[in-house]
Amino acid sequence: MLDVAGAGEVFAEANRFGADYRLKVASVDGSDVITSIGTRLGVTDAISAIESADTVLVAGSDHLPRRPIDPALVEAVRSVAGRTKRLASICTGSFILAQAGLLNGRRATTHWHDVRLFARAFPQISVEPDAIFVRDGDIFTSAGISAGIDLALALVEADHGTDLVRAVARWLVVYLKRAGGQSQFSVLVEADPPPESPLRKVTDAISADPAANHSVNSLAARASLSTRQLTRLFQSELGTTPARYVELVRVDAARAALDAGRTVADTARLSGFGSAESLRRVFVDHLGVSPKAYRERFRTASRG
Repeated sequence: MLDVAGAGEVFAEANRFGADYRLKVASVDGSDVITSIGTRLGVTDAISAIESADTVLVAGSDHLPRRPIDPALVEAVRSVAGRTKRLASICTGSFILAQAGLLNGRRATTHWHDVRLFARAFPQISVEPDAIFVRDGDIFTSAGISAGIDLALALVEADHGTDLVRAVARWLVVYLKRAGGQSQFSVLVEADPPPESPLRKVTDAISADPAANHSVNSLAARASLSTRQLTRLFQSELGTTPARYVELVRVDAARAALDAGRTVADTARLSGFGSAESLRRVFVDHLGVSPKAYRERFRTASRG
């Protein structure tokens, strides 16, 4: 729902400040669409009825990454792409553009939860996993859900300049350009080793106490493996090195501590980074923001 409503509201509010966007909502056959929250989205046109458009936005859906995409939808989007000046996708709408062959040889992004699947499914696309949105020529792709608002703001800015789009962002109470990439919203450690793997007791121990000594030698001893065997298993089962895995677990632990209101210094100690400077360096590397900026952005305000 927000894929459509968020971006649509940006264009609608731009009209308040002097733009002249005319919005249409289209589906394959012109029928209304049931959204992810169960409400009915009114459709004005069938996609085939759109003879020309300045911009076409393709919204995402939860099922797109993991179910076969309707061939009629793919063909309709491929066709309308030839009748628009610029084409964009929001969230997992990128899977439709990719299936239609419209992203081949281009840079693109999608929701952080599905970005690895996207890269595996479409190796001919240069995937930028941390981007809020990506422009490659006249095709735009955005990250998940609310990133469609960021994308729409960028399109309005391209059409009408910074002053107008700044007024729109203020009216909507959103950042004109938010700091950092979408990795600051993602879970860095998603995969677990198989239950029967010797790595399971290792990863469980790391998660239970991120600040403990997790050198390669100590982890190998815990798994009753040589350091070479341990490293090989980490690569084959988790796609990373032991040291990087420990670092990612510590980053997730640090985010949880900051979310709970811990100071940056306390967070560095509790998560195993030792110093605030080490924590800052790793945060910027993985999330694109400092610990202080992250805490201010994501902490829950207490109620007195």
